[in-house]
Amino acid sequence: MGEWKSNSMPFKPPKLWISSAQLSQIHAQLLTNPKPNVFNPLLGALLDSVAPENGLFLYNQMLRHPSSHNHYTFTYALKACFLLHETHKGLEIHARLIKSGHLSDIFIQNSLLHFYIVDGDVSSASRVFDSIPDPDVVSWTSIISGLSKLGFKEEALGKFLSMNVSPNSATLVSALSACSTLRCLKIGKAIHGLKLRSLNEESVNLDNALLDFYVRCGSLRGAQNLFDEMPRRDVVSWTTLIGGYALTGLCEEAVRVFQNMVHAREAIPNEATLINVLSACSSMSALHFGQWVHSYVNSRHDMIIDGNIGNALINMYVKCGSMEKAISIFKTVEHKDIISWSTIISGLAMNGQGKQAFGLFSLMLVHGITPDAITFLSLLSACSHGGLINQGLMVFEAMKDVYNVAPEMRDYACMVDMYGKAGLLDEAEAFIKEMPVEAEGPVWGALLHACQLHGNESCHRWNDANEVRDAMRSRGLKKMAGCSWIELADPLNPLG
Repeated sequence: MGEWKSNSMPFKPPKLWISSAQLSQIHAQLLTNPKPNVFNPLLGALLDSVAPENGLFLYNQMLRHPSSHNHYTFTYALKACFLLHETHKGLEIHARLIKSGHLSDIFIQNSLLHFYIVDGDVSSASRVFDSIPDPDVVSWTSIISGLSKLGFKEEALGKFLSMNVSPNSATLVSALSACSTLRCLKIGKAIHGLKLRSLNEESVNLDNALLDFYVRCGSLRGAQNLFDEMPRRDVVSWTTLIGGYALTGLCEEAVRVFQNMVHAREAIPNEATLINVLSACSSMSALHFGQWVHSYVNSRHDMIIDGNIGNALINMYVKCGSMEKAISIFKTVEHKDIISWSTIISGLAMNGQGKQAFGLFSLMLVHGITPDAITFLSLLSACSHGGLINQGLMVFEAMKDVYNVAPEMRDYACMVDMYGKAGLLDEAEAFIKEMPVEAEGPVWGALLHACQLHGNESCHRWNDANEVRDAMRSRGLKKMAGCSWIELADPLNPLG
């Protein structure tokens, strides 16, 4: 297993001390009745208290009296180490376990394995696992879960596939997490089959993990079928399905599931649920249903329109073209963050209110909010829509030179679009030539649109347009097709 060394740094005494009376009582007990069955329960109670560091203090006292501790004492001490992130103390305990011979106990091996996983030390955790002669289901689950959580998804699945004991629901949850990230539909379906064949227990956590797996792999039909068959569903179940539909563009389905959730009253929507359904409303510009969700939020006494929910509502009203309502929500949000400001600035830009967007940007700076890439894109869009050439140039330069935000392709496209709409095609072409990166589809598309827009002003611009088309074809680029949503009158009858 390799050589283990304890750290020579002395253990620092806890900041929160056991009271003097309790300390005297502990000393008396250690002298008169130094037995593990007396002190291990006390050690466990201290670890579950508001001051778990007192547990390590007691552990150090117990070490002075050999008859006061046994192998269970070390499992408590290791728990204290991962609760308090005391890596050095954990290494010291590991060294002591090797010297004392207690390391052969599977319970201690699993505790040590868990300590290294919580500490993020994959190498040490793997060595501990490999040193266990007969790992049990707890050992396997710990290493699979640890590898998966620490980013070693393929290794986690490799361990799962090499298991020589029957997995439990926690094992399957960990394996499914790795499958979800790696989009391993085949293995995930096999785990689903294993669960149906081998596990008699009902586990909503496992069912939710399966649901998340199908959603992440893009199998919405599989997710819906599983959801319909689940014996018990909680808010995570509903939110996962709603989010899955919203993320894959099936926004009407997301709204339908949310409507069913509210009417069924099987689980109460939480913040994540509402953000997902508001995102769906935004995507299809469903103002009517978005307003209903807003009314639902107002009816909840345990929720306030602030933070993420406030931002989601602002975004929904912006995307639905209801700027007056978006601004009203923005004003009521107490804790405005960069998302709040950028969303409302973007909305003003999209609705042709460039000057108002710049006014709000100035107010944002006064409030000490540092603009990000989204803010600058919104401002450049405002300049493009409003023909604000000088302001656009100032924003573009400030973005690079003052705020150190590197322009992206969409920012360059915005600048070309700004020049193009103003009829400054020569300037647009010069801008493209001076770009530090090779122009891609959005940039060429903006130039093509400008050539088409001003083609009737000079005949040679049609030749420019054809040249741009040829350049796009030679690069395998296509102009993005337009699309739109039409909201039918109350399509889902949300108020019914």
